[in-house]
Amino acid sequence: MLQIIGAIVSLALILIILIRIPKESVGLASFANQSNLLGSPSSAERFLNILTITAIFLYLAIAFQLNLSSN
Repeated sequence: MLQIIGAIVSLALILIILIRIPKESVGLASFANQSNLLGSPSSAERFLNILTITAIFLYLAIAFQLNLSSN
């Protein structure tokens, strides 16, 4: 069960990283401002930061637990 949850969290982290909009890319930044895909840019960035940190800690906890159970 933990292996499945760990795989889902891993895929979610990859998706979050791909969603993040680089500040240097003018084309992507203008797309984000015009489409309101994730709301306003500042609230979307804050939400993605919180989601990323939470997913990283969840992933580390699952990996730690799986490592302990395999020994």
